[in-house]
Amino acid sequence: MTFAARSWQAWIVLLLTIVAAITLPFTTNSTGFNSTSAVITLALLIAAIIIDGLRLGNALKAVLLFIAAHGAAWLLISGIAGQEGTAKLSFYLAIAAAWLIAWRCVTLLSGLRVKNRSVDTALRILIPAIFGAWILIIWEALVRGAGIPFILLPPPAAIGQRIANSLPVLGADVRQTIFKSVFVGYVIGCAAGFVTAILADRVPFLRKGLLPIGNMVSALPIIGVAPIMVMWFGFDWPSKAAVVVIMTFFPMLVNTVAGLAASSHMERDLMRTYASGYWQTLWKLRLPAAAPFIFNALKINSTLALIGAIVAEFFGTPVVGMGFRISTEVGRMNIDMVWAEIAVAAVVGSVFYGVIALIERATTFWHPSIRGG
Repeated sequence: MTFAARSWQAWIVLLLTIVAAITLPFTTNSTGFNSTSAVITLALLIAAIIIDGLRLGNALKAVLLFIAAHGAAWLLISGIAGQEGTAKLSFYLAIAAAWLIAWRCVTLLSGLRVKNRSVDTALRILIPAIFGAWILIIWEALVRGAGIPFILLPPPAAIGQRIANSLPVLGADVRQTIFKSVFVGYVIGCAAGFVTAILADRVPFLRKGLLPIGNMVSALPIIGVAPIMVMWFGFDWPSKAAVVVIMTFFPMLVNTVAGLAASSHMERDLMRTYASGYWQTLWKLRLPAAAPFIFNALKINSTLALIGAIVAEFFGTPVVGMGFRISTEVGRMNIDMVWAEIAVAAVVGSVFYGVIALIERATTFWHPSIRGG
């Protein structure tokens, strides 16, 4: 078996592992880290260094490095659990070494060129998943190792446990905030902005009058608009949906108007030579050219709608909803529940954005920006 030149990550891992081995144990109270756990952790780090130097296929090497990095991280975090604040320098060096191994794994995965489309799609998901997982791993290790009070910053494991124990409450909050306030306000705001953009394109007076007002209204502070909407529409979800409508209307209006102007004069002249009227030109030329702009507004509004609905719930809502839960649990000092709501909101927002991005790729596959991707 032959060896290749090691990556720079492997050399740094080697240095960190040597220093960690010299400065053992990992904690001041070594009950969580017995000698067997420490030896296995160091063995995994050393094995990763050796693997990186072997002349193996990049796919196989990435799999082995993945196992080594995450195995070492699991041993380190499980060993520190229950004895928070006792970590020594060797603990942080070992975590840093495991992270560099994961970095090398992601580098190898990014360099793979596969012809199978399903495998390529899986890699596109796996690479950012590993990156995101290591944000949580480092977060967990630092909070537990440094002994940061959970009331200030709970570790991801505590947040995950809170989510698992509070599924009925979180489900009710998601139904109130997402499926009522966000979706209703999002659909109405985007649809109204799109129709108004068509009218503004057709009537120059509206275009010249609405766009400056749109820029002004889009700068209105949500904390000033939300109480007014509560006074007008009551404490239930319609007032939150009204805030979402205001926040999503003008981004759709501005982007659609800009998209309708994206087609060139030569293309419009060609349509006129075919005796096409306004609506035929709009449907067959200008709307397809404006599709990237429209989807850009939809993606922007997917995050604005969620933020608007949650913030609006701080100013009056029934005893359910994500914003209500965050404001209430902060007062009770249940910070893990606050982070649980934040995590659920982040996941829902990411899924919402991702669905719109997938629809965009399916409907505008012909556009150069999609073909180039």
